[in-house]
Amino acid sequence: MAAKTIIFTVTTDPNYDQRMQRICTALAENGYTVLLVGRKLPHSVELTNRPYEQKRMTCFFNQFFLFYAEYNIRLFFLLLFTSAKIICSIDLDTVLPGFIVAKLRNKVFVHDAHELFSEMPELNENKIAKGVWKKIEQFVFPKLSYAYTESEGYQNVYKSKYPSTEFKVIRNVPFYFHTERTADDGSYILYQGALNVGRGLEESLIALQEVDYPLWLAGEGDVSQQLREQVRRLNLENKVKFLGWVKPKDLRDITLQAKIGLNLLNPDNRHYRLSFPNKLFDYIMAQLPQVSMNFPAYQQIVQKKDIGFLIDDLKPETIATNIQQLLSDKDYYANCIRNCADLKEQHNWNKEQQKLIRFYNDLPL
Repeated sequence: MAAKTIIFTVTTDPNYDQRMQRICTALAENGYTVLLVGRKLPHSVELTNRPYEQKRMTCFFNQFFLFYAEYNIRLFFLLLFTSAKIICSIDLDTVLPGFIVAKLRNKVFVHDAHELFSEMPELNENKIAKGVWKKIEQFVFPKLSYAYTESEGYQNVYKSKYPSTEFKVIRNVPFYFHTERTADDGSYILYQGALNVGRGLEESLIALQEVDYPLWLAGEGDVSQQLREQVRRLNLENKVKFLGWVKPKDLRDITLQAKIGLNLLNPDNRHYRLSFPNKLFDYIMAQLPQVSMNFPAYQQIVQKKDIGFLIDDLKPETIATNIQQLLSDKDYYANCIRNCADLKEQHNWNKEQQKLIRFYNDLPL
């Protein structure tokens, strides 16, 4: 049993990281001793008890280069003295300490390439940072023996760039739960997730001027302050509610009470086009019709079933028109609910976690 010990490293607060909560819980319930190491932020509250260990590191710096440098140095020394047999880094921002320590101490190293990190739109305005992350990727990824990512699209990109490394696919889908949604349910439009660039948030606020429903935003991010300023400029204070960071259990309840879910991303960005964001599947699981993107990857998931309207661009008029149409067509809305009920039987963590368990059980410990 001593060999089945894993330490996961993230830069997020474990309280709000649904994906890591699912991964760590699945492994803990299947005989692994798990430690999730994350970050304590100024807004962080007491850790929620989980069936695995959790640790948060507090940094003096909380943004940009100084944060990443400090966090990775702290992480290096923490990992250097860990007894865990497996080190798994989540994304490029924690990969170097794990990779180096695994080499120094003969541990099994796993990389979870949750995103096309070096192609994230947040990096487009910082060419130096983008270049640094690319160099780290090019240094580590050809040497990886064990890795996985969250979509076939990402897998194909990594396969073309690093043919010597095999990336398995373990999708980011929610636990299955039952709900009884009707076409009369819901009282607001919901966006859940990071408030970052390229998420259609600025355009959605403009579109909201033509829509009679309020908008709730669950999350924070790089453009949080700009969005709040935009709400004031547009006189939308009575129509937009900023929920801040929301724990997964509370987020599920909020999603179940929504009328429409928004999953909007910049179609020009490859990282977004190939991604499977939490909210795509969270809305399906809650049987919540959504206005989402018409990406080929999404088409493969919905299999020609209507789950709402899939749009090709982020023009405010496009967003407003599709929200209004979804609100006004009760029969279509009810059909979307039924289709989500079918799709959630296929796309849920109860099934997907079996891939995760097999992956870790096959590691040479």
